[in-house]
Amino acid sequence: MDSTSPKDAVIVWEGDSKEVISSFPDGPRQNLGFQLRLLPQGQQPTDYRAMRSIGPGVFELRDQDERAWYRVIYLSRVRDAIHVLHCFEKRSRETPMKEIVTARQRMKAVRAHATRERKHGGKAQ
Repeated sequence: MDSTSPKDAVIVWEGDSKEVISSFPDGPRQNLGFQLRLLPQGQQPTDYRAMRSIGPGVFELRDQDERAWYRVIYLSRVRDAIHVLHCFEKRSRETPMKEIVTARQRMKAVRAHATRERKHGGKAQ
């Protein structure tokens, strides 16, 4: 990597998202983990979509097995971090409103924290 390459981002897990993804079955957990590891290097995952209903810059990684659909909602790069806002499984095509609300709340908290950091010269209070 040369000095002109952008710095890789880190993955930051919000709320209980890391524990939830850890509880997914092996196949979906491994597939979604692989997709997540692409993001910090600026690569695009293979199965994702924008989640405008949650906010700008928010995307959803998707996987499924015979039992359920698995979702990872993340906020694209903020400074040098990819924020995993929420992970959940669902059994119907539509995303339940409670999952959207959880992701929105966590996104607002991340953005508020970033705003405080900018105001205070990089140190959040």
